[in-house]
Amino acid sequence: MIELKDINIVFNKNTPDENHALKNINLKINRGDFITVIGSNGAGKSTLYNVIAGTYSATSGTILRETEKGIEDITKEKEYKRARYIGRIFQNPLLGTAGKMSLEDNMVIASKKGFKGLKISLNSKLREEFKKQVSVLDMGLENRLNDNVEQFSGGQRQALTLLMAVMSKPDLLLLDEHTAALDPTNAAIVMELTKKFAAEYNLTVMMVTHNMQHALDYGTRLLMMDGGEIILDIDKEEKANLTMDDLVEKFRSIKNKGLVSDKMLLQ
Repeated sequence: MIELKDINIVFNKNTPDENHALKNINLKINRGDFITVIGSNGAGKSTLYNVIAGTYSATSGTILRETEKGIEDITKEKEYKRARYIGRIFQNPLLGTAGKMSLEDNMVIASKKGFKGLKISLNSKLREEFKKQVSVLDMGLENRLNDNVEQFSGGQRQALTLLMAVMSKPDLLLLDEHTAALDPTNAAIVMELTKKFAAEYNLTVMMVTHNMQHALDYGTRLLMMDGGEIILDIDKEEKANLTMDDLVEKFRSIKNKGLVSDKMLLQ
């Protein structure tokens, strides 16, 4: 569906501050994958997301996208164009919604994106549809369609952001530690909603997390990154029987071969 071939990102090239942030990344993201991504700070996780989303341009390599018309080279495609088919949810729950706008107005924006440019008029039928969709969150927000989103808690806003991302029907949804800023109760709620939506809508998802247990419990595939490289790519069958001890042992085995840095800390 989306494939990265020999992707390199070099910041401050040919200067004393040169940083080879991604090194020869080869990754095929298949339709329906739910990929969890782990690695220490500086491993390259956010840079990987940024190159997929188009925030950063690859220094070298190719990015391909499978479409109804065939395979497209999107290596040079701008971020705003990729946003039509790549959704992204950040750690900060305030970033995914417009706080000064009502819940229903936020939903209209998400719906417009999902309908690929068709004009949508807010009417009683659409409000009922929004109410039905929001009720799935089980947070009582279906009775607050006219309230500005800034009045909601962080957990409510992140859950709403997730719902809106699903409504926009992305080809790929990038989750960048999307529960890290939430309290444990709300984090658990948002994670269960993530699992529910991914299954019900057959979403293709990549989820960066520092929580090893989440990396094991959720998703169908697991990537481990270190030093700008993907050092492990664990498929569904192997992941299903993997324990935290197994994952740590895999890391230690690679480290003992001198293939990863000492700073790689799994939490």
